[in-house]
Amino acid sequence: MNSRRTTVRILVVTAVILAGFWETAMAQEGAKEGEADEAAELAKKLSNPVASLISVPMQNNWDFGIGSANAMRYTANIQPVIPFSLTKEWNLITRTIVPIIYAESPVAGGDNTGGLGDIVQSFFFSPSAPTSRGWIWGVGPVFLYPSATDEALGAEKWGVGPTAVLLKQDSGWTYGLLANHLWSFAGTSSRAEVNATFLQPFVSYTTKTYTTFGLNTESTYDWVNNQWTVPINLTVAQLLKLGGQPIQFQLGGRYYADRPSGGPDWGLRFAVTLLFPK
Repeated sequence: MNSRRTTVRILVVTAVILAGFWETAMAQEGAKEGEADEAAELAKKLSNPVASLISVPMQNNWDFGIGSANAMRYTANIQPVIPFSLTKEWNLITRTIVPIIYAESPVAGGDNTGGLGDIVQSFFFSPSAPTSRGWIWGVGPVFLYPSATDEALGAEKWGVGPTAVLLKQDSGWTYGLLANHLWSFAGTSSRAEVNATFLQPFVSYTTKTYTTFGLNTESTYDWVNNQWTVPINLTVAQLLKLGGQPIQFQLGGRYYADRPSGGPDWGLRFAVTLLFPK
């Protein structure tokens, strides 16, 4: 109960902070033309998973209604994105997801669990310029590392597979699809194999004040258990500068359209992204 009260307090404070950021962003609308162009370009890159931009998103997720105990699960995903210029025509974009988890017991009287989860790392080889029709794409491998500090927080399997992204940006709109598939090839033999497809169709719109409204799903199909997990996320994000440091704040909620038995009903998200433009 205390953890839920703390979560509510965090979200209330977050809403107040974002309201202040909104006022700051509106004031920034009258900034110098060069600064405005730079901010517009950063906002555009933030909606592009394979943009040539160093960023460090820190994504806080709360999921509720888990199991018979109506439990809560908190996941902090630290997701550094680091681009490398291979040639004038090609970039390599690395995207790493490091989850830190606190999970209440899904059954009454059970033990709560916390620690590091399994790390997922993707490598996208992507052209440095869009196609003649404006499409942006990237392909490469994705890896699953059995880094979880508790057996309840990970699969205890090594995994590998392909990943790809395809998107287009036009007049403030960004729409596309990110996908990957992971197969396990080594790890603890007593644990279930990993055979999962991840699909993330997304659409967003960025305003002239660098506010981005987004809608996506982060759906996973578990081929071992023939089960979908389909969270639908609705978010709003604001780009601004604090002491000269570009930063984006995001707040959102999600509803699970499909889930395994005992899975969460709904969730909340608050993310902070630090940007390091060249």
